[in-house]
Amino acid sequence: MALSSSKHWPFSPTQDSLNGSLRTTPVQLHLIRNPSPSQSRSPFPSLSLNASKAPSPQTQVTGPPLVVVGSANADIYVEIDRLPKEGETVSAKHGQTLAGGKGANQAACGGKLSYPTYFVGQVGEDAHGKLISEALKDGGVCLDHLSTVSAAPTGHAVVMLQSDGQNSIIIVGGANMSFWPDTLSDEDLKIVRNAGIVLLQREIPDFVNIQVAKAARDAGVPVILDAGGMDAPIPVELLNVVDILSPNESELARLTRMPTESFEQISQAVAKCHEMGVKEVLVKLGEKGSALFVKGEEPIRQPIISAAKVLDTTGAGDTFTAAFAVAFVEGRSKKECLRFAAAAASLCVQVKGAIPSMPDRQSVLDLLQTC
Repeated sequence: MALSSSKHWPFSPTQDSLNGSLRTTPVQLHLIRNPSPSQSRSPFPSLSLNASKAPSPQTQVTGPPLVVVGSANADIYVEIDRLPKEGETVSAKHGQTLAGGKGANQAACGGKLSYPTYFVGQVGEDAHGKLISEALKDGGVCLDHLSTVSAAPTGHAVVMLQSDGQNSIIIVGGANMSFWPDTLSDEDLKIVRNAGIVLLQREIPDFVNIQVAKAARDAGVPVILDAGGMDAPIPVELLNVVDILSPNESELARLTRMPTESFEQISQAVAKCHEMGVKEVLVKLGEKGSALFVKGEEPIRQPIISAAKVLDTTGAGDTFTAAFAVAFVEGRSKKECLRFAAAAASLCVQVKGAIPSMPDRQSVLDLLQTC
């Protein structure tokens, strides 16, 4: 896929005259029927929330890519009945190592949803780095901007998964937090400027996120910042160049130092985010669903789409955020974006592991037809 602006890209970012926030507006479709084998990248099917209106298998559409800049971890899963108490040792029923990290998770989700997705990140020269690269490639993610550093190991995380599907996670930053160039390369910033939407998280240094968000803002590309990651205040410089901030309840509470137990308290905490300069806040509410708060408008609430069985909530928030971004860049309404994201997250929690649990597009569309 060419990285320069092209008439073949069906959506371009424009200014929303109603609320002053960036959004994507469909401008032109480039339909491809029976693409030749010589094409360097396969085109991707467009999103339809109505299966009866979905494109036929012969009709596909290309679009400006989803660009994820963020972390890549090897997730070391241990399945336990309960968390150990202080000074206590417990035995795990099972253990395995899988590819993960909030950035890699979100990129894998975009790829599995059949949307052109690029990942910008760092791994070490080790087996964990190879594990992540292979998982992302298998998910259809372009890795032209994934760097390998020799001076730091690949980031990793210990995921303590309890029998009810809930988890506790400890992260070791490794290459995610070390040896980034002071100034990102022109090649990396070029893909950011030519993106349809950019996803960031807080498992890489703030200065990297700030560079990326500023480059995207200057090019008119919307930016979503997932608040998950570092337990530290978000720099005002970063908040000022983000279009949508996406925390969960606990992250919103830490950011604002306000309670978030009720929807009224959440609304008050979001109002403080608006005061910090963020116009749109997408809050992930776990079993209570989600809500999108646009400054000056009534919040849009989305209940969860119930899962038959919750096996593992790891990666569910990343799935939600990435699926929302895909629907957004494809020009869906905010309500449709929330619903699409809820369906993707519902499918995610029914499979163990983060990247292995990311659903494909057709599975999401099938679920939406039944609820």
